[in-house]
Amino acid sequence: MPYEPPTHRVERSLRATTGARVVAGIDEVGRGAWAGPVTVCAAVTGLRRPPDGLTDSKLIGPARRTELAGRLTDWVTAHALGHSSPEEIDELGMTAALRLAAVRALEALPVRPDAVILDGRHDYLGAPWRVRTVVKGDRSCVPVAAASVIAKVHRDARMAELGADHAEFGFDRNAGYPSPVHRAALEELGPTPHHRLSWSYLDALPRWRHLKRARAERTEQIGFF
Repeated sequence: MPYEPPTHRVERSLRATTGARVVAGIDEVGRGAWAGPVTVCAAVTGLRRPPDGLTDSKLIGPARRTELAGRLTDWVTAHALGHSSPEEIDELGMTAALRLAAVRALEALPVRPDAVILDGRHDYLGAPWRVRTVVKGDRSCVPVAAASVIAKVHRDARMAELGADHAEFGFDRNAGYPSPVHRAALEELGPTPHHRLSWSYLDALPRWRHLKRARAERTEQIGFF
C-alpha cells in the first residue's frame, strides 16, 4: 500500500514556536505484549533527508525492517533505548512504566533534548519535558519513525534471546504478544519469568490463575492522565 514518507514538519514547527534546537522523537514497542519489557527509543535526526523507505515499523516486513534499522543507527544524530521490565510493569502499571522507559531513553542521549515528539494522542511523559503529541507520528515524523524501527528491531531480537530457554512459547516469532502458540504454551506450562503477572490473560488460565499479581494503586498523575 502506498504511503506518504515522513517529514520534518513537526520538528520545524517546534523550532519556530519554542526555539528548540534539539528535538527527539519517541516511540514504544511491547505495550500490548503478555511477556517481555516495554521498550522505548528516543532518536534525534536533525533535519536531514532520511533513508528511503522509512515509515512506521509495523508497515515494514521483518527482513527489510532489520536492514533499515542497521542503516538508521548509523544515520541518526543520536539514539538511545530505555526499558521497563515485566516486574516494573506489574508494580507500576503501563502508563508509569512507559514513562520510566522513556525517561531512561531520553537521559541516555548524549545531549538533553529541548523538545520531544511523542507518538500517539496522550502525553505519558509529562513535565519537565516539553512534549508535542502526534497521532500516527510513527508514519508522519522522521525522528519518531526512526525510533519506531530501531525500538521494534531491538525488542524483537531481545525477545528471541529470552525465548531461547522457552522454545514452546515462540517468542522468536511472536515477541511475547498473544498468538495461538503462545496461548497453548501458557495453558500447558504456565508463565515464564518473563511474563507480566498482573495482566488479564491469567484470568482465562484456571490452572495458573493463582499466580496473578494485584497491581498496586497509583495516585500520581502522569502527563494528561
